[in-house]
Amino acid sequence: MKIVEQSYEILYPATTQEWEREFKLIELAGRTAYKSEGKISEFSFLPFIEVIKKRGHGAVLEFGNMVVKFITDRGITHEIVRHRICSFLQESTRYCNYGQDKFNNEVTFIKPGDMGNCYGFEDYCKAAELAYLGLIDAGKSPQVARSVLPTCTKTEIIVKANFREWKHIFDLRVLGKSGAPHPDMKRLVEPLYTWLVDCYPFIWAEVANGGA
Repeated sequence: MKIVEQSYEILYPATTQEWEREFKLIELAGRTAYKSEGKISEFSFLPFIEVIKKRGHGAVLEFGNMVVKFITDRGITHEIVRHRICSFLQESTRYCNYGQDKFNNEVTFIKPGDMGNCYGFEDYCKAAELAYLGLIDAGKSPQVARSVLPTCTKTEIIVKANFREWKHIFDLRVLGKSGAPHPDMKRLVEPLYTWLVDCYPFIWAEVANGGA
């Protein structure tokens, strides 16, 4: 049995050049609408995007995309996949057989943040792992054996969405604009949001100020 922390990894854009490519595509799309392509220069996307935000023209931001890999528990991914304007691919408990050597013959879990030093949590996870591996040893398929695994079972999910949808995700899952976010969802997504605001404030910082 293994217990790991939640984490995220930005898969794309992965370099400064890739980020600029997305920003420039946003500018090109927007300037096509206004027929002002002649104003495009090397870094003209900076003031252009700021103007777009002030105007609340969120549709232009749909031309920028980001792909993020999250490691979390299956309960949190149930909330992530409710964001419909996204593409998702997730670790499959139907096909992943954790009783095989490539998984070290063990199940991995995520400890909920509010669990603290709850006595017995690891024992509960160990019991679930033993039940799962017992079913596998008895010849049951992974899709049947997974029925005994708890919500805190670790999973990996890759999420692709445009910038406008990511801003909506941050509004709900970090800033709580529709009500208090799930604590572990906020713990997962807030570091990503904070990094984006720190690195590219001209496009992300206004999320907190009710921008596009």
